[in-house]
Amino acid sequence: MTRPEVSPELLDSLDLADPVLHAENELSEVWRALREERPHYWHPPKGDRPGFWVFTRYSDAMTVYRDKEHFTTEGGNALATLLTGGDSASGSMLAVTDGDKHTQLRNVLNAAFSPRRLKSIREAIRRTIDDLVRAAIDKGECDFVHDVSANIPLGAICGLMDVPEADRRYLLGLTSHAWSSDYADAPPQESWQAKSEILLYFADLAQTRRGRDSDDVVSLLANCHVDGRPLSDADLMSNCYGLMIGGDETGRHAISGGLQALIEWPDQWRALKEGTVGLDTAANEVLRWTVPSLHGGRKASGDTVVNGQPVKKGDIVSVWISSANRDPEVFADPDRFVLGRTPNKHLTFAFGSHICLGHTLARIEVEEVLDSLRTLVSSAEQTRPERWIYSSILHGMSSLPVTLTPEPA
Repeated sequence: MTRPEVSPELLDSLDLADPVLHAENELSEVWRALREERPHYWHPPKGDRPGFWVFTRYSDAMTVYRDKEHFTTEGGNALATLLTGGDSASGSMLAVTDGDKHTQLRNVLNAAFSPRRLKSIREAIRRTIDDLVRAAIDKGECDFVHDVSANIPLGAICGLMDVPEADRRYLLGLTSHAWSSDYADAPPQESWQAKSEILLYFADLAQTRRGRDSDDVVSLLANCHVDGRPLSDADLMSNCYGLMIGGDETGRHAISGGLQALIEWPDQWRALKEGTVGLDTAANEVLRWTVPSLHGGRKASGDTVVNGQPVKKGDIVSVWISSANRDPEVFADPDRFVLGRTPNKHLTFAFGSHICLGHTLARIEVEEVLDSLRTLVSSAEQTRPERWIYSSILHGMSSLPVTLTPEPA
């Protein structure tokens, strides 16, 4: 870890909604102090931005996620939108829609994750991964983010959406800038332009899918009915956008962080290589450890109490997955990376009705990468410092230089 550790004594001066804080600092001690001493922390307002609740314990996160009566996503599901007036896709995109419409949209989208389609995608993913890992080995030093992990989730989610091969590299460039940046002073218009281009791309693609009998996501949305009516263009675009961003970012950052963890914990690399842990269990620990989504956000739709803490209607609440996934009340020895960890009920994909739609796909991606690494790679070494993305929502690397040594022929 190249980022300096931040002292808990500095807590009241920190801005937890600032992407620079998360990219350039290691906050484990801050989360530990909050869990132990200030689990219901009121983050003070900054400038013209309102204050918000910071919940860092697993039990509090679960309480918020379960309480659909008093907490809503329709003001946004992350601080970046909640603190700036709300999400423009509220009531349209699955992730920021509640009630009957959420249920109907989810049922439509779930049809794309059929066992038959997932089996086909798993097989395609594995062929892609093996090719990428072999090419990375042949390069000597490679950038694992750019050369391997960035290319895996994109293929999987584009497979679900039946995005033409020729367009996939273009979409990868857009998704990597929609909710994060590779540098600290990225202009806001860069993010908004990326989001707009993704929306417009799917508006055009959907026009070609209307009337088409297919089970890809775009076709399902283009031809479905919600509340007895066809889905509007705005709803269709926003849900394609949401699935594209969520499906790409989670897997990409988990895969990169998983390799780095295996390098930093050689005993776990040996366990993987020797086959003493199951791939499903190992992938689950990678997902707990890497925390591709730092936090989840809600707005209180009515006065309520969270484990003794009164929360007023209209209050913004953030639950920090990066802290909850290391809560010692739930995870034994939580600061150890243990591929055989069971049980492992982490919150990387959130929980309840808003659990990440693509969680099965992300697990498949991580499992297949782990299997490819243990089959094709005898050892891995990080050669230079990694670089972290700038985001208050996502957690991951923009660069991870490594060398992968092949298994002897």
